[in-house]
Amino acid sequence: MTMNKLIDEAINARKNAYVPYSKFRVGAALLTKSGKVYTGCNIENAAYSLACCAERVTIFKAISDGETEFAEMAVAADTKRPVPPCGACRQVMSEFFDSKMNIYLTNINKVTKTFTMEELLPFSFDTNDLLGE
Repeated sequence: MTMNKLIDEAINARKNAYVPYSKFRVGAALLTKSGKVYTGCNIENAAYSLACCAERVTIFKAISDGETEFAEMAVAADTKRPVPPCGACRQVMSEFFDSKMNIYLTNINKVTKTFTMEELLPFSFDTNDLLGE
């Protein structure tokens, strides 16, 4: 799958966002190493802290289907600059993504910046920290 196709999937996933409060639609598309694409969107709740971002919805869908190896991800929103993931999403991404995996951040005009996981969240908290290593 090309980067542009993955970006198109993320932009299309925005359509399903449940955003009655913020009206801020975000879509994500995640390519697994097996070639399957998972998409997700942000989902809000009247109790704001219970909302879930598109990135985490997408990752959790893939994980719940048994996928654990990922190739690349695209995230899209209607922003002036390529949309950056929040801190919570970056931490979840770092749990499941290789540090060199490409993540395409874009907007609906396809202005895109590419980052590796390590660039998005350097010096991240990980399993080794729990083990005292």
